[in-house]
Amino acid sequence: MADIKLLDTNTINKIAAGEVVERPASCVKELIENSIDAGARRIEIEIQNGGKALIRVTDNGAGMSREDAALSVRRHATSKLKTADDLNHISTLGFRGEALPTIAAVSKFTLQTRCAQDELGTKITVSGGKVLDTHEVGCKVGTTVLVEDLFFNTPARLKFLKATPTEANRIHDFIVKLALSRPDVAFRFINGNRNALVTPGNGKLIDALSSIYGTELTDSLLTLKRDTDDLKLVGFVTKPNILKSYRSWQTFIINGRVVESRTIAKAVDEAYKSLIPKSGFPLAVIKLDVPQTSIDVNVHPQKIEIKFEDEGKIFKTVWNSVREAVEGTQADGEHDLTEVAAAPNTPHFEQLTLGDEFEEPTPKKISERKKNPRDDFDFEKVLTTVAESRRESVPAKNSNTVADAKPPEKISPPVENPALELEPIGQVARCYIVAQTGDDLYIVDQHAAHERILFDRLSSYAEKIPAQGLLIHRVLKFDEREAELIEKNLAVFAALGFTMEPSGSNEFRLTEVPLDAADTDEENLLREIVSEIFDGLNDSDDLAKKIRRTVLATTACKAAIKSGQELNLRQMQILLNDLSKTAHPHTCPHGRPTIIKFSGNDLAKMFKRT
Repeated sequence: MADIKLLDTNTINKIAAGEVVERPASCVKELIENSIDAGARRIEIEIQNGGKALIRVTDNGAGMSREDAALSVRRHATSKLKTADDLNHISTLGFRGEALPTIAAVSKFTLQTRCAQDELGTKITVSGGKVLDTHEVGCKVGTTVLVEDLFFNTPARLKFLKATPTEANRIHDFIVKLALSRPDVAFRFINGNRNALVTPGNGKLIDALSSIYGTELTDSLLTLKRDTDDLKLVGFVTKPNILKSYRSWQTFIINGRVVESRTIAKAVDEAYKSLIPKSGFPLAVIKLDVPQTSIDVNVHPQKIEIKFEDEGKIFKTVWNSVREAVEGTQADGEHDLTEVAAAPNTPHFEQLTLGDEFEEPTPKKISERKKNPRDDFDFEKVLTTVAESRRESVPAKNSNTVADAKPPEKISPPVENPALELEPIGQVARCYIVAQTGDDLYIVDQHAAHERILFDRLSSYAEKIPAQGLLIHRVLKFDEREAELIEKNLAVFAALGFTMEPSGSNEFRLTEVPLDAADTDEENLLREIVSEIFDGLNDSDDLAKKIRRTVLATTACKAAIKSGQELNLRQMQILLNDLSKTAHPHTCPHGRPTIIKFSGNDLAKMFKRT
C-alpha cells in the first residue's frame, strides 16, 4: 500500500487558510481587496469581538452572476488570470483565487451578490468548507460577505489569536492603509456597533488623511512629488517633531497595492537620520507607480511583500524625495497638498451620495512657512560667552592650520524661524531655559539646543571645517578593522576637521580636531565616532556620507553646553536667537526634542480653568 496519499479538498483548504487567513485582519484585507477589484466606490466593514465572532464586508461593486458566485468559493477559480504569463502583468489586488474558499473553509460563511444585468441576486451559505445552500435572493447590486465564528473548526488557531482589542486594532490598521491607497473609495468601519473610521472617498489623499488622523495633522505634513520616465512618486511625510513609537502609521503603496517594503522603510529612516530619535517614526504615505514588469507580487501568500527589479533605484528615489521634503529643497518647489489624489492608474468614478455620516472633512490649509535668508551665522558670541567659562585655555593655533586660513565657503544657510523669537525668563536645574513669547511658555533643553546649533553650523560648510591644531599630538591605536576604515578615509576625516597621519601598525597621530570640539577629550571623541560608524556599516548609505553625518552629530554633542552649566540672561538670549536660525530647531541631531511648548490654553487646562 502506498504511503503517499492525495489530501481531500477540505484539508487542502484548511492548510491554505493558514497561509492566506492567519487572523481576522487577514480575512478583512482579502475581502476588501476583492471589493476594490470589483470597482466598488463605497465599502462598509463591520466586526464584532475583534472579528472573531463576525466580519461583514459590503460593497457597491460590480457583483457576480449566479454561475460566477458558485465558482468563487472554489479554490483557484479567478477572473483575474487566464494564463501563467498574466502573472507578469497583474494589475488587480487579488489574483490567486484562494481568498473566499479558504475563508469559507474555517468559518460559517455567507455570500450574497448581484450584478446589474440580473433581476435577482445569489446567496450561498458555506460552513467549514462545505456548501450548504445556494438560492436566489432579492438584493442591491454589489456583494456582501458575512464571516461568522472564524476558526470555529480549527481551535488551535483560534487559541493563538490575541485579545479582542488587539485583533480589532490590526483590522483598523489594515483598513487605514487600504483607505490611504484608494482615497477615491469611501470606507466606513464599524467596530462593535461604533463608527471607528469614515473616509469621504473624494479622491483626495489629504482629505483621507484628515478624516483618519484629524485635521491638526495637516499642519505638519510635507509633500512628496517626483516624476521620471518610468517611476512616479507622490505622498506625504510629517515634520521631524511629529512621531509615533511604532512604524504601523507608515503606509507604502506600489501600483495601488499596500505592501511591506524594507527598502522603502530604510530609505525613510535614512532620510530622517539625525532629525528623529531612534525609537520614533514619522508618518509616511508613499505611493509609487512603477512598470508592472519591474516588480514581482507573487512572492508571499498574503501578497504583502513585493520584489523590485532594481532595489537601489527605489531606495534612492524615496530617500531623495523624503530628504528634499524634510529640508524644504524640492526641485519643483512646494506643492499644494490637495494635488495628491488617487493612484494615477485607477479609474475615475462619479462621487456617491453617502449621507450625513459620510460628510467630508474640511482640513486646514497648510500655510507655507516663509523662508528668508538669514544673516551669516556667527557663533563666536556663544564661544566667547557661554563656552568660555568651560575652557581654561585654548591652545594656540598652528600657523599651518585651516583655522588660520580663509574661512571656508558655506552652503544653503538655514533660515530664521520667526515663530521662535523667544524671550528668556530664567534657568531651571542648570539644564533648562524657561522662555516666553506672547501667551506661550517654552522650556528649552540647553544642551540639545546648543547641539542643534553646532550641528547646523558644521553642516553648513561646503569645504573643510575649521580645525584647531593640538599643541600635544595624540597617538591613538585602533584594531585592524578600525584602522583600515580610517586609513581609507583619511581625506574624509580631514575635511571634517580631524587631521590624522599613520604613525605605526594600526596607529595614527591626531594633529587637529574641529574648532568647536577643541575643548573636548579628543581621543574619546574620535573613538566614539569610529564606533558609531561601525554600528551602521550595513546601511545602504554612502560610507563617506555616513562618516560625515556621524562626525558632525557626535562632535556637536560633545562640544555643546552640558547640563549643569549656569547661564545668565544674555547667554540664554544668544542661545535662543541662534536656535531660531536653525533649519530644524525642534530636535537635536540625534532626534531628542529641544523645545517643549505650553500655550495659554494648555496652562489653563493644567490649572483646570477650562
